[in-house]
Amino acid sequence: MNPWFLLSCGAGLACWPRPMARVPIAWRPPRALRTGWWPLPALLVLPFLGIGWAVAVLVLTVTIRQEVRSRARANAALAEAELTASVLRMMIGELRAGAHPVTAAEATAEAIPAASERLRGLIAAARLGGETAADPDAPPALVNAWTLANRFGLPMADVLDAARRDAEAGIGFRRRLKAKMAGPRASAAVLAVLPLVCLPLGEAMGAGPVQVLTGTGAGQLLLVVGSGLIWAGTAWCRALTGRVASC
Repeated sequence: MNPWFLLSCGAGLACWPRPMARVPIAWRPPRALRTGWWPLPALLVLPFLGIGWAVAVLVLTVTIRQEVRSRARANAALAEAELTASVLRMMIGELRAGAHPVTAAEATAEAIPAASERLRGLIAAARLGGETAADPDAPPALVNAWTLANRFGLPMADVLDAARRDAEAGIGFRRRLKAKMAGPRASAAVLAVLPLVCLPLGEAMGAGPVQVLTGTGAGQLLLVVGSGLIWAGTAWCRALTGRVASC
């Protein structure tokens, strides 16, 4: 089969438009083709270097994508914890000054723009006398402390202060863990990139690894196996660091 035909079909599926809501029946491509750009490098490599290189590029692209998403989730969790601690500190200061909880929440929303949208539902529920625990957007620590204080008649400032200490302790733990895991993650990154660096080094020495990996079936098979081992190594490293973080 002509590789240009496969490339055209893959590019067409990747750029397939989203169906209109008014159309009752519309075929949609698989989710893997609607999640972004990541299958395109393999499709671009396929007509020039063969199926082995295309599979290897696909595996390496998935590896990079998973690493980026894992780091993004860790950074988002840390940012969420820092935002929660900031909200709690502001709320405690307002409550210590004698403000009503709703007024303190409104002042916090004005002082911290990043939390204004998330506190809107909590403020509305508290003002109308509704159940604040039903708000999914507000920081969970704030919602739990607010509900606990209202349910058992506890001083809200003291309950929020306890939640703040827990949030700050969690932030400190995440930062220390990130610093301690920097070394193992750097070592894993070096080991993952090392086989790729060896290709130009082998070419400079005259061994011709690119010709072997491109022009022979055994070379393309080894290329696929090597890319799979790189993915397995990075996945194992993420599993180990994730297990440390969950302990």
